[in-house]
Amino acid sequence: MKMVLNNFLFSAIFMLLLSIVSASDAQYNLKNPDSEKERLLSTMIGIQGIVYCKSRSRLTPLQGAVARITCEGVDEYGYETESLSILSCATDEKGYFIATISPYEVKDQNQSFRNCKAFLELSPSEDCDVPTDDNKGISGAPLVSFQRLHDKNIKLFTVGPFFFVPEQEAKSIPDDGY
Repeated sequence: MKMVLNNFLFSAIFMLLLSIVSASDAQYNLKNPDSEKERLLSTMIGIQGIVYCKSRSRLTPLQGAVARITCEGVDEYGYETESLSILSCATDEKGYFIATISPYEVKDQNQSFRNCKAFLELSPSEDCDVPTDDNKGISGAPLVSFQRLHDKNIKLFTVGPFFFVPEQEAKSIPDDGY
């Protein structure tokens, strides 16, 4: 009886150790494709925002402005690769812009992107063309939270609002511009 009990205990301990080893192996060697931190471009992403001209205390939507979206590229081993940079469509009459990135537009399908940021890029107005860093329009507004649009299979990020100011009001801009 004692020998049967010893065999049973040995088998139970062996099975426990085997399950721990296989569970830890799975944790380190397999990627979770649904992990938001691992791969930003698992579905289509959109970045939206509004751009204004801020003159004194007056805000006016700036039609024709452009934002830039830049992401750091990372290969499947975590090494830095080619970055991704796209421009938004020009803003409409309400100052609204949107930029979209499809995973199929990326050259290397094993590449992922992280630390994506949105920047002010261009103002069409000669009277209001100095970007400000309000809401990180110059230093880059990080894409951190999104809403999922299930019907369009898109993750929609919102940034801003961003502001351009007339040159005479550009007190908050450093001498080097950016």
